[in-house]
Amino acid sequence: MSLNHLTGEIPPQIHALQSLSFLSISNNTLTNVTSAIRILTGCKNLSTLILSKNFYNESLPGDDGLVDSEGFQNLQILGLGGCQFSGQVPSWLTKLQKLEVLDLSVNNLTGLVPSWLGNLPDLFYLDLSQNLLSGNFPVELTGLPRLVRQQGTDQVDQSYLELPVFVQPENVSSLQYNQVSNLPPAIYLNGNNLSGNIPIEIGQLKRIHVLDLSHNNFSGSIPNTISYLTNLEKLDLSGNHFSGEIPASLGNLHFLSSFSVANNNLQGPIPAGGQFDTFPNASFEGNSGLCGRFLRPCSNQSPTTNPSATRKSPKRKIIIGLILGICFGIGFTVSVVAFWIFSKRRILPKGDAEKTDLDTLSYNSNSGLSTEFGKDTSIVVLFPDNTKDVKDLTVSELLKATDNFNQANIVGCGGFGLVYKATLTNGTQLAIKKLSGDTGLMEREFKAEVEALSTAQHENLVALQGYCVHGGFRLLIYSYMENGSLDYWLHEKPDGAAQLDWPTRLKIAQGASCGLAYMHQICEPHIVHRDIKSSNILLDENFKAHVADFGLSRLILPYRTHVTTELVGTLGYIPPEYSQSWIATLRGDVYSFGVVILELLTGKRPMEIFKPKVSRELVGWVQQMRNDGKQDEIFDPVLCGKGFEEDMLQVLDVACMCVNQNPFKRPTITEVVDWLHDIGSKRQAPKEGQLYK
Repeated sequence: MSLNHLTGEIPPQIHALQSLSFLSISNNTLTNVTSAIRILTGCKNLSTLILSKNFYNESLPGDDGLVDSEGFQNLQILGLGGCQFSGQVPSWLTKLQKLEVLDLSVNNLTGLVPSWLGNLPDLFYLDLSQNLLSGNFPVELTGLPRLVRQQGTDQVDQSYLELPVFVQPENVSSLQYNQVSNLPPAIYLNGNNLSGNIPIEIGQLKRIHVLDLSHNNFSGSIPNTISYLTNLEKLDLSGNHFSGEIPASLGNLHFLSSFSVANNNLQGPIPAGGQFDTFPNASFEGNSGLCGRFLRPCSNQSPTTNPSATRKSPKRKIIIGLILGICFGIGFTVSVVAFWIFSKRRILPKGDAEKTDLDTLSYNSNSGLSTEFGKDTSIVVLFPDNTKDVKDLTVSELLKATDNFNQANIVGCGGFGLVYKATLTNGTQLAIKKLSGDTGLMEREFKAEVEALSTAQHENLVALQGYCVHGGFRLLIYSYMENGSLDYWLHEKPDGAAQLDWPTRLKIAQGASCGLAYMHQICEPHIVHRDIKSSNILLDENFKAHVADFGLSRLILPYRTHVTTELVGTLGYIPPEYSQSWIATLRGDVYSFGVVILELLTGKRPMEIFKPKVSRELVGWVQQMRNDGKQDEIFDPVLCGKGFEEDMLQVLDVACMCVNQNPFKRPTITEVVDWLHDIGSKRQAPKEGQLYK
C-alpha cells in the first residue's frame, strides 16, 4: 500500500490477519508510530515490515516493553527510513533475533551506534546513514556473524519474497530485490557525526560487499586490514579526517568497483594497478598531500638539491615556452580545419576499423565513429558497412520519419528509453532507440551500445546503422526487425506461441547462439552481453534471430574471462553466482541463454511472481520436474504430438547444462552452437554430465 495518500493510524483490527507476512505502507502520512509498532507485533507471521517515509518528526519509541518476547519473532526485514525520527536507536531491536535487514536511514537519531547490534545473529544489511549519531565505530559490529562467517552466508533464505522490496535510499539507487539473499551485505554509517579510528578488526567482515563511512569525523590512518575484505564492491571513506597513506594492499580488492577517499588529509602516492587504474579523479580530490596519477608526480628529490639543474632552469623555461607555443599554434590550426570539415560533412568515407577511446570520441577518417558523446552536435553519424539503403541522413529526416517521435510509433521500451519505428521517404524502415532518464546511466548505455556494435558485425546481431546526439537525447539507429522480439511472440502476442512451431523455435535458438558465440569467441575484444533474454532477441521477417540491446555489455580482452561490475540484468535470467561475486562472465551469458532455451521449450516466463513458490521460477521448476521423472510435462502443449519430442528432449538436456548452478560445469557457447545444430541430424547432443570436445 505504499505511495498512496493514507493518513491516520494503523487500525488494531489488523490483528485478525494472522497469516500476513509482507506489509509495506511506505510513502504515506501515517501517525503514531508507537501505536503502529505495538499493534503490528500481534501479526505473528510478519517477516517484512516497511513503514518508511511516515510518522514525520515523531520520536522513535525505545521502550523495551513495547515489543514482548513473542512480538516480531519472524521479522527479517524492517524499514523505518526517511521518517525524520528523533530519539535513539531503539533497544527493543535486540529481541528481533531473525532480523536480517535494518533500515533506519534519513532520520534524526542521536546517541551512539549501539554495540548490541553486533549480537544480532542474522543481520547482514545495516543502514544508519543520514542521522545525528556520534561516538566511535563500535568494534562489536566487526563481529556480525553473517558478515564474518561463510556458514552464515550459506544459510541465507533463498526463497522469493511475496512482493519485491525496494531499497529506497540513494545508497543502492532504489533497486528492487525479490530475494533477501540478493541484497548486498552492507554497512552504511555515512552522514553522521562519528569520530575516532576505524578498528583494525574491520578486516573480519569477510562477507561484506558495501562499506560506506563517508561524511563523518573519522580520523587516524586507513586500516590496512580493509584489504582482507576480498568481497568488497564499494568503499567510501570520503569527507572525513583520515591521514597517512592509502594502503597499497587495497589494490588486491579485485571486485572493488566504487572507491572514494576524497576530502581527507591523506598524503603519499596513490596506489597503481588493479582496480585503482579504473577509479576517476574525483575519488582522490581534496587531499593536498596525495601524489601520482593525475596529480603532481611523486618524487623524493627536492628541486633545489641539484645545483646544475637550478642554473639551467631559465634556459629550460625558454625552450619549454617555445615548444608550448608551437604546439598551441598547430593545435589551433588543426581545430579550425576540423571545424570546417565538420560543417561540410555528415558521413565518413569507408575505412578500416580502428580502436577508439569512447570517452573522447571524435571524428576519425579511419574509425567510422564521430562526435564527443557529451556534446549535442545534431550530426547523424552512419556506419557505411552497416547501411545499405541509407547513405545520408539528417536529424530533420529522423524527426519526420518518426513523426517527431510520436507515441503511435513506439515499438518497444526498456530501462533507458523507448524504441520508435521510423519510415524514411524512400520506404526504408529503421528502429530508433531514444535514450532518456538518469544522465550517468544514459551515457553509459549509449557508450556501451556504440562501443560494442561498432566492433561486432554478424548476421545474428542487430545492426547499429548510426547514432546522434540531439536536443539532450541520445539516439541509436538500428535495422528494423519486422517481427519484434521473441518475448512478444512467446508471452504477449495472442496465439503468438501457437504460431511458433518447433522448427521455427529451434531455428531461433540456433541463430541466437551463433550471434552470442561471435561475441564471445570471434570479435576482438570479446563481449560479455550481461542481459541475454527473450526480449533482447529480435526476429526479422523470416524469423531469423538477432541478438540486441548491448546497453549493459562490457568488452573484455581475449585473455580475460570476466569483468568486475555492479549487479545488473533481469530477474529470472541473472546467473546465481552474480549475487555473490558480481563478476560478469561469458558463462554467465550462457546461463541466461539457457533460460531463453527453456522459454522456447516451455512457453513459460522465467519468473512468474504470482504463481505458487514451487513453480514461480522457471529454472527451479524444470529441474524439479526432471528430478521427478516428469520431463515430458515440461514442454509447451502447442509443441506436443507433432513428432519432435526426441529433438526437444535433446535441447532440454542442452538447456539444463547451460543453467547449471556451478558456472564451471556449464558448456561454452561454442559447444552449445554445435549441439543445437546437431539436433535432428544423425549426431546427437550429449546428455547432461558428458563432456564435449
